[in-house]
Amino acid sequence: MKVHLRAAVCGRLPAHRPFLALMAATALLTVGCATGSTPGATSGPGATGSAPSQAASGADAPTGSITLYTSVTQPTVDAILEGYKARAPGVTVEVFRAPTGELASRIAADLRTGKIGADVLWPTDPLSIGGYADKGLLRKWQPTEAATIADAYHTDTYWGTRFLNMVMIRGKGVTPGPLAWKDLTDPAYKDAVGIPDPAFAGSALGALAYFAEADCLGMDFYKALKANGAVQVKSPVEVTTGVAEGRFKAGMTIDQSAREAIKKGAPIELVWPSDGAIAIYTPIGVVEASANPSAAESLVEFILSEPGQKAIGSVGFQPIRDGAGGPPPDGKQVAPDWSVALGRQADILAEYQAIFGD
Repeated sequence: MKVHLRAAVCGRLPAHRPFLALMAATALLTVGCATGSTPGATSGPGATGSAPSQAASGADAPTGSITLYTSVTQPTVDAILEGYKARAPGVTVEVFRAPTGELASRIAADLRTGKIGADVLWPTDPLSIGGYADKGLLRKWQPTEAATIADAYHTDTYWGTRFLNMVMIRGKGVTPGPLAWKDLTDPAYKDAVGIPDPAFAGSALGALAYFAEADCLGMDFYKALKANGAVQVKSPVEVTTGVAEGRFKAGMTIDQSAREAIKKGAPIELVWPSDGAIAIYTPIGVVEASANPSAAESLVEFILSEPGQKAIGSVGFQPIRDGAGGPPPDGKQVAPDWSVALGRQADILAEYQAIFGD
């Protein structure tokens, strides 16, 4: 899969400029360890000299309990833990799942008491995990299953698991239909465009990071959306629902949300932007203070393995590994320079909120 980092919107690369409608849920599942099966070493930043995974190196199967903090969808969690349980029922996994903003609040509250209460972090986007890595809160190690992940989608403390593609949708019969991102600012869609809140949804935060640095878009894109009466809702799913119900003519959502709605008969159409869908990779990492790193690593190994990746593909997302199923991209994919965006997410979110308010 080819993703264009900081892709040109007007023919040249941009300069380096660069989380509660869902309720948190906890679930207790008994699951087993998974050992890595793909040989080789990760070639990304910091991989050289990393300690190999205990779960992948033939050590005794881990047991005990671990806690997973995540903002990925419940069907994704269910599919992964079902497969993980089948591997070996020796580990109990407790799950705290919440939208990106609420998950960040939970972690902040944990840290005020001394440490993160999870063993594994699986947020939606790289901007929602990078700060914890920078503070030394994530474990440096080398999953054997990460050998197939391109350097752009991992560091030495977290690894991509799937892609969310931010796309456009329109109601059936809406003409003219938007073709490129900038078309959402057209008067034809005045007061009738839905966009997700980047302070709530990690996918929207990733999209914000891209637009903020893209030539001919930038924060002016959001100003134009606001001037044209675009409506901010919480999540991409709410955008999908709003278009399906006729409250919006068009909007910005995740391809998986659009496809699932279409499959259920919603009167909408998925529009893959001509200037590129925004591909946001979903990272996973082990908390440095984990009391059971062997079990935590084994869960990560399973998610990165072919069976884990196929489980992700089975619920409609694009796996990080090629050939693991899931829907292929319908066109060009673009992404911000994540390393640049990581240092600016607070600033660009503040800029966005100055436009759209709370």
